[in-house]
Amino acid sequence: MRAKTLLVAVCTGALAAAGLTLPLAGTASAASSLKDDFNGDGYRDLAIGTPRANAVTVTFGSSSGVSPAKSVTVTQNTSGVPGTTEAEDEFGENVTSADVNGDGYADLIVGAPGEKVTGKPDGSVTIVWGGASGFTTGGMVLNAPGAEDVRFGEGASFVDLDGDGSGNLVVVSAHRFWWWADGVPDGAALGPEVDFLPDGVTLDGVVGGHFSGTQGSDYVLYGKGATGHGYAGYLKGGPGDLGYSYDSLHQSSDGTSVDEAAVAVADLDRNGYDDVVLGDPDSVNGGEIHLWPGNASGLDADDWPERTYNQSSARVPGTAETGDRFGASVSAADVTGDGYPEIAVGVPGETVGTVARTGNVVVLKGGTGELDHGGASWHQATSGVPGTAEPDDHFGSAVRLKDINKNGRADLAIGANGEDIGTTADAGAVWVLRGSTSGLTTSNATSFNGSDFGLGGAGRQFGTVLH
Repeated sequence: MRAKTLLVAVCTGALAAAGLTLPLAGTASAASSLKDDFNGDGYRDLAIGTPRANAVTVTFGSSSGVSPAKSVTVTQNTSGVPGTTEAEDEFGENVTSADVNGDGYADLIVGAPGEKVTGKPDGSVTIVWGGASGFTTGGMVLNAPGAEDVRFGEGASFVDLDGDGSGNLVVVSAHRFWWWADGVPDGAALGPEVDFLPDGVTLDGVVGGHFSGTQGSDYVLYGKGATGHGYAGYLKGGPGDLGYSYDSLHQSSDGTSVDEAAVAVADLDRNGYDDVVLGDPDSVNGGEIHLWPGNASGLDADDWPERTYNQSSARVPGTAETGDRFGASVSAADVTGDGYPEIAVGVPGETVGTVARTGNVVVLKGGTGELDHGGASWHQATSGVPGTAEPDDHFGSAVRLKDINKNGRADLAIGANGEDIGTTADAGAVWVLRGSTSGLTTSNATSFNGSDFGLGGAGRQFGTVLH
């Protein structure tokens, strides 16, 4: 990692000149308990990873939603953030958040698995400290603990691993799983007692949740198996013997890898346990999603079998067609405020009318039992959605449901990594549709792209990662 030579990249509608301090992001009178409220103003914030630009843009939530006018772009050239931006870093390839240092402000956790580090394998994870004025107090960086940890930082999670009430940072490299003691990871990394991953598995990420009655949190690890196709496994946490309870959960016969966009966690049936939704976009039937219900016994238990849905399933909008890529992205949260989370499914290969691969998002209504409560589709040809449906936009390449304006109903952020901006190909863009008691609405819908934040350029694919 080279010494830092550049300073900040800040957006208040566009990037300001390097050397300025980050702008006030909110008027926080008290810290927030939300794990994605970086400035403590009580509103959840939307983080947008653009790894081809080595940047993460945070648009701050408010009663009027999000906009480029209230945002900050963080890079490894930002003042106080360790490192220096280099082309191969992939800073922003994965993004999560939590209050790591316990000060009441969410912190930004960013993976850069392509980071070149002298004397160590590739990869790093950077924690950027949140605060009332945004990201003004710097951060810390973690590098690969072992010589075999190629692409360290492929994924990260911050939940309570061992059940003591405090969060633990977990980071995966391509082939290994690591965690740190409670809170700020200022000691040595800890490894499992057994090498639990099957031969040939390459990890692309990890997500933690309350999937079982285990003391602490469990984890779903995902990527590709020995066959080169999508894979996911289930690791139980707890206070000891980590690694002994591990099962393969999913092995696709198609596609290349399960990535961060295609995994979601939420308590869909309101039984007190988190459920897992995983997309398999290259499977038969034009793609499908798999759902594993959480319960006291854990994922894939005998009395809680996996369920699979595609666009041929009852009351799922659309028609299953080769190349649709249904399930390329998934997210789950309560859009209507009735207590049951909806599931948003990206279908970036969908042809709308005669426009090939312009893309689509299907939102499945939440409720008890099976996912047969109906749903709706949204794309750039939908009345009220900004933009125009064009070939290869890939609308729905990323989705994220979260309540940004604090009205008790989740809003939907949608990425389109193939969106052209003017004559700039594949620049990428993001849309936000608001939740309401009747579902998503196009009222006050908004959209923005990388050029709004100084990240414009061909192939940048702004909006690759949404958190």
